[in-house]
Amino acid sequence: MKMMNWIWVVALAVVVGCGEAPTAEGPDAAEVAAASALYVAEAEPEGAVGVGEARESVESEQAVTLVGTIGGSRKPFVEGMAAFTIVDPKVPFCSADEGCPTPWDYCCTQPQVKENIATVKVVDADGGPVSYDARKLLNVKELSTVVVQGTAKRDDQGNLTVAANKVFVRSE
Repeated sequence: MKMMNWIWVVALAVVVGCGEAPTAEGPDAAEVAAASALYVAEAEPEGAVGVGEARESVESEQAVTLVGTIGGSRKPFVEGMAAFTIVDPKVPFCSADEGCPTPWDYCCTQPQVKENIATVKVVDADGGPVSYDARKLLNVKELSTVVVQGTAKRDDQGNLTVAANKVFVRSE
């Protein structure tokens, strides 16, 4: 009888231990794909300007189309939302043969980054932030080149943020 009780305990432990637990990894692939269709542009928008040029001329609340390379820091993506920084493509990033493990942080050209960087926040139709990870939503990574369309926001220090409603990802 004791042996039978132990068998039941072990069997129960196996069943409970092997059950699928809910994950905290976020939305499933189908949900992200549906959201992606809303924000990823099928074709590259015309008239894109580099980040550096935009920082010199764009006013707050102005419609803007920018081109940039994802990077500018060791961690260019904002956790918990579809947001990241881009750097003007004219600024060279460090190459692998320079021994830089994170070329997207522009460690070898850091002084040039300050005047050639912008923050991109993907926003919904109401202007609220999109809460999906940008890497999954847009299928991008560090050093991906993107063209973003949206509305410029400027702060008191002259920093440029784009509330983007469309993002085109250039092929590598």
